[in-house]
Amino acid sequence: QVQLVESGGGLVQPGGSLRLSCAASGSAVDINVMGWYRQSPGKERELVTSITRGNYTYYTASVKGRFTISRVNAKNTVYLQMNSLKPEDTAVYYCNVRGVAGLSVWGQGSQVTVSS
Repeated sequence: QVQLVESGGGLVQPGGSLRLSCAASGSAVDINVMGWYRQSPGKERELVTSITRGNYTYYTASVKGRFTISRVNAKNTVYLQMNSLKPEDTAVYYCNVRGVAGLSVWGQGSQVTVSS
């Protein structure tokens, strides 16, 4: 059983930065991919970025060059550094981990609001 605890998020002005963290506990050795999704009101949840245990990364086009995902395997933690934030980045951000035997676990969600 894997549990996720997210931290970070909040309110920031356009152009500002925020950092999200997601720590996994339990059977974390079964985790391969760690990622971040986001969901805005009235929209479907979308994959923002992901990173494999071997540090292969994916970014959706709208965040390339502004967001950076990283992970520390020894701590079973994934981070999302968000720079140059835009109002359209406003959403609830969810951490997700996937691994062996169909493992897929979601974090509780973190609100990110970009507004002046």
